[in-house]
Amino acid sequence: MDVPPPSAPSPDPSASPAPSSPPSPSTSPGGPASPPPPDRVARIQADWRRERPDLDVAPQGVIGRLHRLADRLTGELTPVYDRHGLGEGEFDVLCALRRAGAPYERAPGELAAHTMVTTGAMTKRVDRLERAGLVTRRRSEGDQRGRVVALTESGRALIDRAFTDHMHNERRLLDLLTPAEAETLETLLTGWLARLERPPS
Repeated sequence: MDVPPPSAPSPDPSASPAPSSPPSPSTSPGGPASPPPPDRVARIQADWRRERPDLDVAPQGVIGRLHRLADRLTGELTPVYDRHGLGEGEFDVLCALRRAGAPYERAPGELAAHTMVTTGAMTKRVDRLERAGLVTRRRSEGDQRGRVVALTESGRALIDRAFTDHMHNERRLLDLLTPAEAETLETLLTGWLARLERPPS
């Protein structure tokens, strides 16, 4: 038979209450948050610091995380394209045509420049979109040897839906940061990119 534990003695009303222990900083609602555990990049850096203590591996902390972040973001963005029957490349082409404004057309070379791919890769993308009825090709009025790629009505309707979903998805991802963090990050990335893309003097 189980024996019930002895009941706790009644508190002495004349005794002063025992002081409460201060909450632990890691559990206090207003206290500092515990540092996150080392991520994969930090572990890689630790390995290299052990194996090559003569090298400064601090840049890995930024570059390595940017690479991992880019991979993760791609994995979060592409499902939206998939839902609309598009690959990332086709989505880029339709966006480049849509943001051109009416009549929503560009030359293939211009499209390649806007999407940063070769003209050969652009031809394959346009071929797929044309077969799907989302774009058309026609001869350029100013140059009969040139071609112009234009959105069809179906293509415009599709990219409007897809781009709306894409922006909602990007907002979801960016909302993982505070507004101040997002603004600071945009400023830093803008300045860094400008320096990398600055033509050599």
